[in-house]
Amino acid sequence: MGGMGFGEQRDHSRRDRLESGMGKRREHPIFAAVHDRMTRSAERRFLGAHRGWLASRAAGRVLDLGAGTGANFPYIAPNLEIVAAEPDPYMLDRARQRARALDRSITFLPDPAESLSLGRASVDTVLATLVLCTVDDLTRALAEIRRVLKPGGRLLFLEHVRLEHPLWGRVQDAVTPVWKSLLAGCHPNRDTVGAIERAGFSIPELERYAFGILPGPLFVRGVAV
Repeated sequence: MGGMGFGEQRDHSRRDRLESGMGKRREHPIFAAVHDRMTRSAERRFLGAHRGWLASRAAGRVLDLGAGTGANFPYIAPNLEIVAAEPDPYMLDRARQRARALDRSITFLPDPAESLSLGRASVDTVLATLVLCTVDDLTRALAEIRRVLKPGGRLLFLEHVRLEHPLWGRVQDAVTPVWKSLLAGCHPNRDTVGAIERAGFSIPELERYAFGILPGPLFVRGVAV
C-alpha cells in the first residue's frame, strides 16, 4: 500500500543519477541563441550534406542524440520515429520550435548521453552529429548507446577529432580547456573513432575529411555496428 510503482521507481532512479552529477544540467543560453547563425555557412557548405548522408541510412526508431536545435530533423525520413535527447533546455526549446515548423511529431527527452531514460534495446538507429565531442564522459555515453541499440542497430556519426599531426594535435590539447568553456563543452582533441572501437563497436564504413589548411583529416563520418 502506498508503495512506488515500477514507473515511479524508474523515475526515482533516473533522478538519483542526474543529481549524482552523471547527468548534471547543462545550460548555455547564449550559445543556443547564436548556434544556428554561427553554423549557417558550414551547414550550407558541407554539414548539411553529411547529415543527409547519415540520415539516409537511418531506419526504424531513431535516437537523435544531443539533438541540439534539431538540425538533423529535416533530413530524417518522415516515416521514421524520432526520439530527440538534448540536456540543454535552451537547445531543447529551439529543437521543439523546429519540430513544430516542420510539422513533425518528435519525442523529446532532456537526457544527457551518459544517462538515457530509454529502455535496453529500444532503438534501431542512434544518430550522433557533432555531439560526442561535448559529452562529459565519452566512455559512459558510448556504453549507453550500446545499451539502447537493438541487436543489429547502427550508430551513425559525424564528429571532429584530434589531428594526428604532432604539432597541431598538441595545439588542440592546449586549447581544449578554453575551447570547451566557450563552446558548450566541446572537446576538439578527442580520439572519437578509437573510443567507439574500444566501446565494442566495429566500423564497417568510415570516411575522413580535411578542413581548410589544417594538416590531415579533422572530421570523420561513419557507421558503427
